[in-house]
Amino acid sequence: MTDAIRTPDELLAGLPDFAFDPVYRQVDGLRLAHLDVGEGPPVVMLHGEPTWSFLWRRVIPPVRGAGYRVIAPDLPGFGRSDKPVDLGWYSYDRHTRSVAALLQDLDLRDVTIVVHDWGGPIGLRLAVESPDRIARMVVLDTGLFTGRQRMTDAWMAFRDFVERTEDLPVGLLVRRACLHDPGDEVIAAYDAPFPNAAAKAGARAFPLMLPTSADAPGAAAGMRVLDALRGDTRPKLFLWADSDPVLPLETGRRFAAALGGQIDHVIAGASHFLQEDAGPEIGRLIAEWLAA
Repeated sequence: MTDAIRTPDELLAGLPDFAFDPVYRQVDGLRLAHLDVGEGPPVVMLHGEPTWSFLWRRVIPPVRGAGYRVIAPDLPGFGRSDKPVDLGWYSYDRHTRSVAALLQDLDLRDVTIVVHDWGGPIGLRLAVESPDRIARMVVLDTGLFTGRQRMTDAWMAFRDFVERTEDLPVGLLVRRACLHDPGDEVIAAYDAPFPNAAAKAGARAFPLMLPTSADAPGAAAGMRVLDALRGDTRPKLFLWADSDPVLPLETGRRFAAALGGQIDHVIAGASHFLQEDAGPEIGRLIAEWLAA
C-alpha cells in the first residue's frame, strides 16, 4: 500500500468559480479525482506543475457550452487526488499510466486532449501511444523533454530551489507565473490541496523528474514521442502566452514547428499560467476551433 495523504474535503470546499463536483476512481490503491461535466464529444484537459483541475475552471464553461464533455483529472499528488509522500514514487511513466487508465476506464474515444506544462509530456505521449482514442491536440505553453532541450538559468535556479525546499510555496509559484495577480482567494485555492509539507511531494517531484541529459529517466520516451509527432497529421491547435518567462513565445514557435504546426493564437497579456490570465478567451478559442 502506497503511503499517501488525502486532502480533507473541507479544505477544498467553496473555492472561487469552481462549482464542479469531483468524480473518484480507485487506481493502484490510490483515490484519484477528476471533473466530468457537459455532454458531447470528450475534451480532456491536463494540468501540470504545481496546479490541479482548478486551473481550468474558466476555460471549461465555453467548451462545455459549445456542446462538449469536459474531463479534467487531478494527477496523483495534486488537487483532490491522493498524494504519495515518497518523492521517488513519482515518474513520467507512472503519470502517463494514470491518465491512460482514465481514458480506458471511461472508454473515451475521439478525444481532444488539451495540455499545459507537465500535462504536455503526459498527454502528447498518450496521443502517440493511444491513437485510437485521441483524435486532436490543443497545446498550451508546454514541451517535450528529451534531455537535449535547452534549459534557462532561471529554470535551473527554480529546480535547485525546489530540490532544497521541502515546504514548497505552491501558491506563490503560481502567483509569480501569472501576468495579472489573480488575488489572494485564488492563490489560496492553489495552496488548499496541500495541508502540510509532506503532501507536496508531487509538486516537488515534477521539476526533479524533468530529464536534463539524454540518459536521464524519461528522456528516451520524450524523444520517441517527439519523433512520432513530427509527421503526425492529426489536427493540432497551438495557443501560447505572449509573456511566459518559463517557456517564452519563441520557444513555443520552435516547438510548434517541430510538431509540424505553428502558433495559431498568441494570447496577449498572459504569462505561463495563461488560464488564469485569459481563461475565457482560451475556452472560446478551443470551442471555435472544434466547431470549425
